[in-house]
Amino acid sequence: MDDPGPPPGAEARDALERLLLDGPRRYTRLQVAEMSGMPPERTQRLWRALGFPDAADDDPAFTDADVEALGVLSTLIDSGFVDPETEASIARAMGQSLSRLADWQTDMLADALARGARTDADRDELVSASADEAIAAAKELLPRLREVQDYVWRRHLAANAERLFAVSGPGDRRELAVGFVDLVGYTSRSRGMGGQELGEMVEDFEGTAAEVIARHHGRVVKTVGDGVLFTAATAVDAVEIGLRLPLVWDTEERPPLRVGAAYGRVLTRLGDIYSPVVNLAARLTSLARPGTLLVDRDLADRIRELPDLKVRPLRRVSVRGYDHLQPWLVRRRRTDDEPHADGYDEDAFDHE
Repeated sequence: MDDPGPPPGAEARDALERLLLDGPRRYTRLQVAEMSGMPPERTQRLWRALGFPDAADDDPAFTDADVEALGVLSTLIDSGFVDPETEASIARAMGQSLSRLADWQTDMLADALARGARTDADRDELVSASADEAIAAAKELLPRLREVQDYVWRRHLAANAERLFAVSGPGDRRELAVGFVDLVGYTSRSRGMGGQELGEMVEDFEGTAAEVIARHHGRVVKTVGDGVLFTAATAVDAVEIGLRLPLVWDTEERPPLRVGAAYGRVLTRLGDIYSPVVNLAARLTSLARPGTLLVDRDLADRIRELPDLKVRPLRRVSVRGYDHLQPWLVRRRRTDDEPHADGYDEDAFDHE
């Protein structure tokens, strides 16, 4: 029987892989460990932390760039910049962030190729042509993507530079306002939506949230489908985000938003935040009516004297982790005869 040979486009796909990996795969994981001077168990732990599956001991899955990267990591550890105890955590944080970026960039490249796809009757010719186009596009785009990523990374470092000079307490512990914003009724609405429609709504939501949060000096910590976790350096900025975002988002076709925010000391670690304040903000969000902002007492105390805001306590409630939680409703101050269409009637307020 004749050898069918490689599948259509295989050579082009191999060429694309070599371009992205800075060379061909030629080393096994044990060879990489030996060349980098690291124990195999350590290199495997880092590989998994980056989000990649294990490679068999006899599988030449690694390139010269992999060896070089491990050498750079060894230098960082030897210099004291990276703690050996946290190297896997750092690798995991980088892997998760860059994996999402790579997913988006791959989709972007696929869309670009689809828009210019040929309609040849011969499938083999079409596959080969598409792969060749992918290589050409990657050769052109890869250097530009690297430049843009380097620029954005440096700008984010500059935006956080003030933390380098903070003198009050450890650099990873800060007092911040923490907020959650989520789509009301997301689960039920998503059941009746197609994949493309749902994806467009989530993309629209995340884009709108990111824009409003950035405009008011906040930072998006992470997005989780129907929700966005953000921080702000001041209570005023957090309130501006919490009041402005539901208004910007509001249309008849979109589900409403609700926001909860709290203020206090948080631990910042590898781009994420940890604190009871985060849980408190989440609980307040779950209690909020559509289109409204609820805050905790600490945040309310920091804004209650602002002339353009009205801050009122709601009835205390018991939720998971909190007995007799006191939410505070924040509104723009209006004239006394102008009604508020936020779903809260007078009986909802704590008049003590």
